[in-house]
Amino acid sequence: MRRSREPVPSAGPSAVTLDLGRADDAVGRLIELALEEDVGPGDRTAEACVSAGASGTAVIVAKEPLVVSGVSAAARVFRALDPDCQVEALLGEGAAADAGTGVLRVRGKLRAILTAERSALNLLQRLCGVATLTRRYAQALHGTPTRLLDTRKTSPGMRELEKAAVRAGGGTNHRGALFDGILVKDNHAAAAGGIGEAVRRAKAAASPFLRVEAEVSTKEQIEEALAAGADLLLLDNLGDRELAAAVRQVAGRVPTEASGGVTLDRLPRIAACGVDYVSVGALTHSAPAVDLSLLIEARA
Repeated sequence: MRRSREPVPSAGPSAVTLDLGRADDAVGRLIELALEEDVGPGDRTAEACVSAGASGTAVIVAKEPLVVSGVSAAARVFRALDPDCQVEALLGEGAAADAGTGVLRVRGKLRAILTAERSALNLLQRLCGVATLTRRYAQALHGTPTRLLDTRKTSPGMRELEKAAVRAGGGTNHRGALFDGILVKDNHAAAAGGIGEAVRRAKAAASPFLRVEAEVSTKEQIEEALAAGADLLLLDNLGDRELAAAVRQVAGRVPTEASGGVTLDRLPRIAACGVDYVSVGALTHSAPAVDLSLLIEARA
């Protein structure tokens, strides 16, 4: 952490509304766990170096170009340790920030600000990383009708936040959890005795308002899944030529999704095959954290 007496600029006037949620919601429980892990019985350094009554202002600053996500979650970390602190979002979800741009400003007890610093930055650098990587993938599909989807390959306990980061980056959320969508995969088919039988069971058990998607890889599986009533097809781990042939075989009978072996440079070729969707696990499981820093602007 560097210290500065010069105010850090934001990208413009702030009109961003923070969502501070509830203490017992999923984000609140995650923050409680993060602070328990990092702070434990107390911050020995802040307690030794900073007077209990000292107050001041700090700002979180981007140290590289990035796409913003998770500002509300970061703000909640500071509020968890100092409920009376003032937090101001300088940029909102999906905003682009250049190096040196302020993202979040907090005014309150300096001990609490310094104790919350690492947990707040850990959340923010992870979520901005997901949004930044998603923006790159979304831009690779620009001008095509193919929509970018995420997956359930998220960090445990952070799915809500990481899926919000995907939206901030320009992606679209696939199902959020096992309870809000049906995706019949190869292991379900193996356990049920075939993709057709698995799809028939899923259709029989599902609400009529819930679509059933089936993972397929061969011509035979495509026809079997469609005959059983699949509403969408996940074309899994197919090369460009095989993927294009599968889309031609489906011939618009149901929407199609490509998955497996998806890289940034391959995305335009996948879109050219004519799929409606492409899902990319890397958006959440391989997004690198971005570089952010907290600076003390002033002491009261």
